[in-house]
Amino acid sequence: MAADKRATRLGVLAVVGTLLFSLVGARLWFLQTVEAESLQQQVDTTKVRTKPLIPVRGRIFDADGRILADNQRSLSVAVDWELLRRESQREEIFRRLSGWVDVPAEDMEERFKRGIFDTLLPMPVAEDVDERTAIAIQERVEDLPGVTIIEDSERIYPFAPLASHVIGYMGAITVETKDQYTSNGYSLNERVGQFGVELSMEEQLHGEWGYIKFEVDNRNRIVRVIEEVPPINGRDVQLTIDLDQQQYAEQVLETQLRLRQQAVAKNPLDRETGFTTRAFYETDAETGEKIYYPEEMPLKAPAGAVVVQNYETGHIIAMASYPTFDNRWFESDLSGGKFAEIFDVTDLEAVEYDPVTSVPIPDTVKTDPDRSSLVNRAIQGRYNLGSSFKPFTAYAALSTGLLSTTDTYEDTGTYRMVSVDEYQCELGRVRCVYKNANCPFGGPCVYGTVDVNTALAVSSDAFFYRIGELIMEENEQKDLLQQQVEMFGFGSDTGINLPFEFNGTVPDRELKERYAALGVISKDEGTGYFTGDNVQLAIGQGLLSASPLQLAVAYGAIANAGFVMKAEIIKAVFEAGVPESDRQGYADISKARFAAEPNVDGEVVRQIPMPAEIRDEINSGLRRVITGPGHFSDYLHSTTGERLFFDYPASAIQIAGKTGTAQGRNNLPWNDSSAFAAYSIDPEQPYTVVAYLEKSGYGATAAGPVVKCMFLQLSGIAPTDPVMVSELLDTNSVFQAPPKKLNDTSCFSRRGGSS
Repeated sequence: MAADKRATRLGVLAVVGTLLFSLVGARLWFLQTVEAESLQQQVDTTKVRTKPLIPVRGRIFDADGRILADNQRSLSVAVDWELLRRESQREEIFRRLSGWVDVPAEDMEERFKRGIFDTLLPMPVAEDVDERTAIAIQERVEDLPGVTIIEDSERIYPFAPLASHVIGYMGAITVETKDQYTSNGYSLNERVGQFGVELSMEEQLHGEWGYIKFEVDNRNRIVRVIEEVPPINGRDVQLTIDLDQQQYAEQVLETQLRLRQQAVAKNPLDRETGFTTRAFYETDAETGEKIYYPEEMPLKAPAGAVVVQNYETGHIIAMASYPTFDNRWFESDLSGGKFAEIFDVTDLEAVEYDPVTSVPIPDTVKTDPDRSSLVNRAIQGRYNLGSSFKPFTAYAALSTGLLSTTDTYEDTGTYRMVSVDEYQCELGRVRCVYKNANCPFGGPCVYGTVDVNTALAVSSDAFFYRIGELIMEENEQKDLLQQQVEMFGFGSDTGINLPFEFNGTVPDRELKERYAALGVISKDEGTGYFTGDNVQLAIGQGLLSASPLQLAVAYGAIANAGFVMKAEIIKAVFEAGVPESDRQGYADISKARFAAEPNVDGEVVRQIPMPAEIRDEINSGLRRVITGPGHFSDYLHSTTGERLFFDYPASAIQIAGKTGTAQGRNNLPWNDSSAFAAYSIDPEQPYTVVAYLEKSGYGATAAGPVVKCMFLQLSGIAPTDPVMVSELLDTNSVFQAPPKKLNDTSCFSRRGGSS
């Protein structure tokens, strides 16, 4: 029996052995035949290394060829990902590197955890390392395994902070944008445009990566080059901006804002008591308490913008926004609290401190949008336009036949709506009476008999209130005023090649419903679009909002007889490698090769019907704003601009324009913003200039002088400073940008009196 069992066992073992050898044989056959090709590819892959070749980013020039954005060789310290996977090993490498590159190990760890770097390339832990440190690190490879020095380039801005809002800045690819960039072939280690032209022209400026494939032996030594594809460098971009005009615009804007901060505004007469008492208080909506105001208040004048445009081509000659910043900060070390220190937007007046610890009370720490510099107010400003909007209301009335150029209106200082019955007015359910702005004697100005021309010249609110009511009440198309002004570009973007442009708003039923849902206005207000809303729209108030650039485009359409031009900031795009000029800081544009045909003549967005009699009437009124004469009723009323332009020389570019004072919170004058828009009447010098100064007072006293100075500079009369290459950025500074000052402010001169 024992022998039989042994024989059985041996038989089973033989069968199992046979099966195992059969399986091994089958597997060997499968690997050597079916999978032979794929396995050979894997072997080959382990022997092939691919090194990416980085394209050189394109440069940015101004209209004269000044190099506004360039590249400079830099060295970065990076660590191979294989050395970073184990936490203990990673901590040790970061600890050793920290002292060499002056970057805390904690910051390196944070970079690792962000997960936004390309795992096919070493992870950078420090950029812009000096040559001496890089050499020292390379000499200590045994102590710093996996650490390499990468030669790269950093972005430099030779004329910074000039035009920082236009040029923009660079930054790391973020978690939110990494999918977008990687799908377009980017490495996550790259820096990309974050603002301005650096962002809007990213695709042109970036170029395309190249690579080199080579075979290595088991000791990682290069055996042979398999394939090499050179990178395609980014294209060079030329802007329409002229840095001479840009510097002057930034200087005149900041200088005027600082001067306005030294001015005061008097508390207004109380509208509810027929302008007989002073309004020293308002009632708090939540507590019901009376908040008292002084008889006068300093103007805050925190911010503003200037736009200079060629109205024949749409080219932007200058675009200034304040507060401004130095875009070189984003190429320096902004880690830790440095960014918060430089770009702090805390509302300092609202902060309250604990009396014991002197620590800010959290609920009182709020942001102050007036302090934000990372906003281009020229294209992102959301502003009421005040009386600077009136030319477009005038056009609407004339083009629709509501008025003719010979029609007149008797302005008694107030306007009572005719479409609302007396009973509703007496109940106070509807505001029926609207007043002109105050004259020096204390009540609303009375202008007497006015036509379109005169109403524009002296800025009669009552004349335009009437248009706002009648154009809605006497037409089946209740949105006729909206249709007319939208033709000039209000309520839509200008097409400028800059990011984050604000479209603006032209109020209607849909907008009011949306604002009511958002809590911007009350639910009752959001139930419909009423005639009173149109009355406010007619004088550039209410829910109308637009950017200074939109206003410039619209005034340009009056100047060029009805052509709405696309706002253009890009003059040309060149193939990579435009040579440098003999003049320091310039590229030799004469030797550049166009990547695309430049749009020299500009692009017409639409043509507005502009009969000569309508344009002449509006142009004549806007010309009178500058030159006078005023208008006599009870006494002589000056036009809103003639006291400012009393000394404007005949040799300067002659202009037509309009003031605007946009009422702010609670109609208190220290919250009023100042607008002024003007255009050249000489088609050989086709400039439009718009200035908007927030919380700075009357249009003729704040924004007006800025526009006047700009035209004197464009005329070659106002002296300008030479544009100089910037000094090195002081990284110990806490200021976003050094102050700019206009040395000669004689162009601000104004004959006494208010307007």
